[in-house]
Amino acid sequence: MPISETWLLPDGVADVLPEQAQVIETLRRDALDFLASRGYQLVYTPFIEYIESLSSLSESNQDLDLATFKVIDQLSGRLLGVRADMTPQVARIDAHVHPVVGVARYCYAGTVLHTKPQGFNTTRAPLQLGAELFGSDSIDADVEMIDVMLNLLKTTQNHEGIHLDLGHVGLFRSLVKHAKLSKATERQLSDLYQRKALPELAEFTASLKFGQDFYVLGRYASDLDTLEAKLSGEVFENHQFKQAFDALKATKAEIQARWPDLDIGIDVVELRSYHYHTGLMYAVYAPNRAAPLAQGGRYDGIGEHFGRARPATGFSCDLYALKTSQLEPVSVVVAPKGTQTDLVKAIEQTRALGFSVVQLLGNDDPQSIPHATHQLVQQAGEWVVTHI
Repeated sequence: MPISETWLLPDGVADVLPEQAQVIETLRRDALDFLASRGYQLVYTPFIEYIESLSSLSESNQDLDLATFKVIDQLSGRLLGVRADMTPQVARIDAHVHPVVGVARYCYAGTVLHTKPQGFNTTRAPLQLGAELFGSDSIDADVEMIDVMLNLLKTTQNHEGIHLDLGHVGLFRSLVKHAKLSKATERQLSDLYQRKALPELAEFTASLKFGQDFYVLGRYASDLDTLEAKLSGEVFENHQFKQAFDALKATKAEIQARWPDLDIGIDVVELRSYHYHTGLMYAVYAPNRAAPLAQGGRYDGIGEHFGRARPATGFSCDLYALKTSQLEPVSVVVAPKGTQTDLVKAIEQTRALGFSVVQLLGNDDPQSIPHATHQLVQQAGEWVVTHI
């Protein structure tokens, strides 16, 4: 490879330069401090581990399996996976490494790696931050998680004009089971719902058992009152369907009570990763952004792969996507070379005030620090900070 190409990075991978890195690191610290204040304990997980551990999700989520880089461990000869999502790792911790009796709350922040960019995301190495709650199947847990997610975005100043989308995979899943549809038919319906193809949906559902209900589910997916009026009585007699419908309705009411000015939308046929999710799903969108700022949902039984099936709900986001466009200027003070006591003390005091202080080296002058904004100079026997 020519030397002119050795500095090039793969597509979807980028360096983070000092100004951006400072903003992102501040976001990370603020976010983790906020989650800690809500009782979420920080965990670190390995960047790579045996693929069997990561497969707790990939068995039910083919998209995640395809997103996972796989390599051979030269020590054991076994297949390793580079984490594409940290949720299965936290589930492993909850199941075996740190098995808490009762409710457990965890948070994390770390880089994950994808074989291809996911959705509208252009990076293959997001800085994933998230929170997980294990051990409660109550709707209160989902409400808490959504509230935490919204407050986190507020903490990171990503809350202006946001929109919350709510859904529940239980509606579609229970109706499919009630109608005894084949897997192939289920996949076709899911595709039609995802594409919002109403004319095709009307034609496709015409010959299905409960076909009118499947059409109504797609046609009025964003209006719970209309759904309740137009779906057949037999559908609502199904316990699983009714339970999912009531949970979705109650969640919307709870969140609206806590966030009265929040724009909340409903989409009962938003079926992203519905083989993975088991209940409520939620995502937050910002104006003029196609991809969600943060998203999550319920995934009960995720720990079954590790021998401890527990109710679970959680969300995650990419800190790179949360970073604000405006960079806060950093004040950098240039101090002269020297080890005299008064100068060393002045440098320490300046740093204690929140300044970044760089001391000159050798024969350098202040111009050798191009990002400097101030300098430490001696005036009338006292060291003072002045603008450059």
